[in-house]
Amino acid sequence: MSSNVAQNYPYSSETEAERAAAIAAAFAAHGDLEGAVRSGSVALDGSDRWWTWRCRKAGCGGVVHAAGYAAERRAVLVVCDRCGGTSLR
Repeated sequence: MSSNVAQNYPYSSETEAERAAAIAAAFAAHGDLEGAVRSGSVALDGSDRWWTWRCRKAGCGGVVHAAGYAAERRAVLVVCDRCGGTSLR
C-alpha cells in the first residue's frame, strides 16, 4: 500500500460560513492570493458543507479549504489557511 493513502482522505468538514471565513482570512493574509484564485477558478455551488484536508507542504500543518472549482480541470481548487498554498483536489 502506498504511503500517501492517508493524504487522500479528508481531514474534517466545515460549514459554508466556516469555509468562507477561512478563505477570506487566507486572502487577507496573503496579498495576491485572491487574484490568483479568482483567475484560475469558478465559483463553488451552494453546498452546505465542504471537506477540509491537511496541507501537504512539509512543516506547514495548516488546513486547506475549498476556494473554487478549477477552470481548466475537473477538480476543487483549495487554499491553505496557514501558508497560502494552493492545490487541486
